[in-house]
Amino acid sequence: MKIEKTEEQWREQLTDEQFRVCRQSGTEAPFSGEYAVFERGGHYHCVCCDQLLFDSSTKFDAGCGWPSFWEAVDQEAVVYREDHSHGMHRTEVRCARCDAHLGHVFPDGPEPTGHRYCMNSVALNFRENSEK
Repeated sequence: MKIEKTEEQWREQLTDEQFRVCRQSGTEAPFSGEYAVFERGGHYHCVCCDQLLFDSSTKFDAGCGWPSFWEAVDQEAVVYREDHSHGMHRTEVRCARCDAHLGHVFPDGPEPTGHRYCMNSVALNFRENSEK
């Protein structure tokens, strides 16, 4: 089910940085996010709507300063858009449920997919495997 809220409702729910990144397609500074260097086992959820997005078993150290994954948990959990901002051509990744900007995906990741989902930590909530 799609989640739609007004800008005011999102501002009330999110921190200023979460709002800037998730609702205004911002980017956190490299190596500044909580999950950039983070190795616990569990799942990563959308900070806006709690949709399950990534499993820690697909996380890898890309050295780029943002948490990186080689695969989303479910391809229907994310949507892709062409992004031509900042003079670059990239593929933006958004939450399929609430349209939150999560980051970008690049074709330079490890096998088995060859993808690098380069996500903003501030767009994610982590839950350890033992949490429900």
